[in-house]
Amino acid sequence: MAEKKKPKPRHVPRRTCVGCREVLPKRGLIRIVRSPEGVKIDLSGKLPGRGAYLHDQKSCWLKGLKGPLAKALRVAIPEQDQAMLHEFIQGLPDAETQTAVPDNKDSMMA
Repeated sequence: MAEKKKPKPRHVPRRTCVGCREVLPKRGLIRIVRSPEGVKIDLSGKLPGRGAYLHDQKSCWLKGLKGPLAKALRVAIPEQDQAMLHEFIQGLPDAETQTAVPDNKDSMMA
C-alpha cells in the first residue's frame, strides 16, 4: 500500500528591502513602481512596471531615497515624485515605535 504524501508547503515569495537589504516575505513590504507616468507607490502590488520594495518604516524609506531606490528602479526619480514619496513617509512609523513596549506610551510620544 502506498503511503500518503504530505502536502508541499506553500511557496512564499520573498523580496529584499532596498533600504536595509533585509529579505522578507513580499506581503510585508511596500512596492514602489516605475511606470511611464513616473514613480508610484503600489499598495496592491499589481501595477505593471519595474518595482522595488521597502519596509513600512521611515528609516528604510529615508535610506532608500538617498540612492538605492533610484538604482533599483533604474531611473532618476523626478522632483515631483520625490515630494510625493516624502509625503508618504510622514505617515509611516519610526522603527523605534514598532518595537516599543505598548505599556510605555508616554516615552513613545517624546
